[in-house]
Amino acid sequence: MSAVLCYGLVMTKKKSGKTGADLTVSARIRRRLINSGQRFHANDCIADHVKPGEIDLLMEEVASKMDGVLESLVIDTDSDHNTRETARRVAKMYVKEVFAGRYQAAPTLTEFPNVSGLSELMIVGPITIRSACSHHFCPIMGRLWVGVMPNQHSSLVGLSKYARLAEWIMNRPQIQEEAITEFADVVMDRVKPDGLAVVMEADHYCMHWRGVKDTGSKMTNSVMRGSFLKNTALRREFLSLLSNKN
Repeated sequence: MSAVLCYGLVMTKKKSGKTGADLTVSARIRRRLINSGQRFHANDCIADHVKPGEIDLLMEEVASKMDGVLESLVIDTDSDHNTRETARRVAKMYVKEVFAGRYQAAPTLTEFPNVSGLSELMIVGPITIRSACSHHFCPIMGRLWVGVMPNQHSSLVGLSKYARLAEWIMNRPQIQEEAITEFADVVMDRVKPDGLAVVMEADHYCMHWRGVKDTGSKMTNSVMRGSFLKNTALRREFLSLLSNKN
């Protein structure tokens, strides 16, 4: 184990003052991650290190700590009926909904062999995406398009499976530039096409709701792999087909 990981494990023990079963559920999960050398950034999936039954315990722990946040914001949750259950609602929202992609394994994809030898451009989208900026936890809302150039060795998956993969990846705190790259990596690994093109367009509420409060700005970015990166005509065809759909 590296010195950094050893230090991290020691600090975990010092912070909690406990070991083994006496640790909080978050500390137990964190210890497994540190011991395995896996990072646990906001946009990482840590499902392999969460044991059955721990999600509900984690939600309870988050709710308890969220109560402390509300108290520090000087919100009277005892007499205010609107915020009495807010800590629990927020905990459920984070753990089981908007950040669920951190704690759930990748969706199962039914794959079919390309028996017909399909080798023409296929476009899927727009897929609605919902995420949260890891800087302020403000919403990111937008659309995603996927262009696939299969070959005879590619796996073919149902159209809805692209949406399921996007939902799994986007349901984490992150920045758009990293999210689209991770989505492209997963699709390339699962489908193994000759080429892949992904375009994402999104509104960022960390700009709309706070800061400059610019409600007109969107962010659009793209990732090109394989034949889309090498063949300018193919790339142009994909982007022109998208422009006609807007």
